[in-house]
Amino acid sequence: MPGEAAELFRDNRKVLVRIRAGWIPTHRPRSPAYGLVTNMLISAVALVAIGWGLDFFLAGLYTPFVVIMTLAALLVIGMVAKPRPDAEAERRHVVEHHVYESARRYDGRFVLHEDLDDSARALLSRAQTAIDAIMGSHVHAEGLLDGVRNAVMLPAQEWEIARLLAKLSRLRAEHDEVVAEGITPEVAAVTEPLAQVLDGSERAVLTRVEALERYAGHVAEAERAYRARRQIDRLSANLPRYEELLAESGADDSAMPELSRLTEDADRLEEALRDSVSSAQEAFRHLRGGDD
Repeated sequence: MPGEAAELFRDNRKVLVRIRAGWIPTHRPRSPAYGLVTNMLISAVALVAIGWGLDFFLAGLYTPFVVIMTLAALLVIGMVAKPRPDAEAERRHVVEHHVYESARRYDGRFVLHEDLDDSARALLSRAQTAIDAIMGSHVHAEGLLDGVRNAVMLPAQEWEIARLLAKLSRLRAEHDEVVAEGITPEVAAVTEPLAQVLDGSERAVLTRVEALERYAGHVAEAERAYRARRQIDRLSANLPRYEELLAESGADDSAMPELSRLTEDADRLEEALRDSVSSAQEAFRHLRGGDD
């Protein structure tokens, strides 16, 4: 769904829950122009009435003059005293109506937290944690991973896991409700294989989540190597200054061998980083294969 609609749903989850429960907004938001046009019409009628009243006054017809002017005054008073809709309430009604129409338009294309049972929520949380760790890593930001595929595949994986878990939760709730009513041996013969289908489906989703977590684990290894290499690079850049300080101060030079090994450590970390990134990419290819 469009990003604008997704953001609307995230900001108004409670309204979506009410809609899921069958709530329909009864208040029709009015355009701001509606009140302006109404006031303009009332004002126009009052001005016309005042004009007639003046004509009656000039003609010496005082009774019609009093009646017309009284009506004009009542119109003006009614317009001024008319209760004005609360701006915040009106804004809320507009948003609720927008959410309702969008929920109808994108029905079946979003999942709410309330659509999932406890087991499903835990699995989705694990998947989202893994995806957040991957997308928030420095190796991803620096382009050491396949950023384009990550940006496409990982949200697709998240949605597919959420969709399957929502469907699983609904069927599991219905199944548990039937079983809780008490069943005969004949019905039990049917419910048992259905329960196995539910368990098998959850294991299949778990396999998807574990594949994401393995990928995130490889990315974490690459992240550690990347961070260590950056730290070694910063220390290596200052190595001449350390040597200069050591020479000028005449301090014990026992630290020099350790300092000299910084370059070797950087080379080893560079190799470790390449290996970690290769492992992460291999895990990503496995993730895609599992999706196929």
